[in-house]
Amino acid sequence: MKEFKPAKEGKVREVYDNGDTLIIVATDRISAFDVILKNKVSKKGTILTQMSKFWFDYTREIVPNHMLSIDVKDMPEFFRNENFDGNSMMCKKLNMLPIECIVRGYITGSGWASYQKNGMVCGIALPEGLQESEKLPEPIYTPSTKAEIGDHDENISFEQSIEVLEKQFPGKGREYAEKIKDCTIALYKKCAEYALEKGIIIADTKFEFGLDEKGEVVLGDEMLTPDSSRFWPLEGYKAGQGQPSFDKQYVRDWLKANPESDYKLPEEVVDKTVAKYKEAYELLTGEKFDK
Repeated sequence: MKEFKPAKEGKVREVYDNGDTLIIVATDRISAFDVILKNKVSKKGTILTQMSKFWFDYTREIVPNHMLSIDVKDMPEFFRNENFDGNSMMCKKLNMLPIECIVRGYITGSGWASYQKNGMVCGIALPEGLQESEKLPEPIYTPSTKAEIGDHDENISFEQSIEVLEKQFPGKGREYAEKIKDCTIALYKKCAEYALEKGIIIADTKFEFGLDEKGEVVLGDEMLTPDSSRFWPLEGYKAGQGQPSFDKQYVRDWLKANPESDYKLPEEVVDKTVAKYKEAYELLTGEKFDK
């Protein structure tokens, strides 16, 4: 049996090179504030992978995506065991674009902090008088650069995103920048509307795109998981305050309140986090999580 070693390790995912495809494994690691925490969150990787699959299937007509299979029977023998079953996705290889495509439908987090200072989010002027967690008149696109592990992503303007892409793809910067912006907004609108019907507000999220062998833009990475998005329960939602969430916000809040924790969570925080992830999965897909 051929042994595989990760060709690339992210904060929570491992990427294996399988010749003309990649196998992306979502681990049970969890990160916050760009740091990998000392705890593992049981089944988290499987929930993230299954949720990405759900959204990839749901949005194929907007933009193609990189998913080929999440069945380990389609993968090399090395992956056909319980360590990889359910949390692995075989994907097309893409030339990834160096932009994180962030879309915000509600004002919260760093966007709210910025708005309070100068009425802007990532250089975009917003209407006066918005309250914390309020829905924006229209979703806004706030791209950032992709940082290496340990560094922080840097917010950039749309014009700067053109420059970043132009450097890597001369003559194509504006075309790619406009395409990924349009896809980001279209994906967010379709999925946020669907989620709302299921009782979940998607406050913001991020997408990543790459190019296939023909130079076409393809959606890659993960999609609309609690790791890449802010999910709020619709029930009890009220602008003017912070919201309870289905995502890592519970972890972030605990870490902020416990600065001496050295990034180790108590078990009850871990248990509550995975319960929230499962609840979000079940609400969105309509299926019981029993993998």
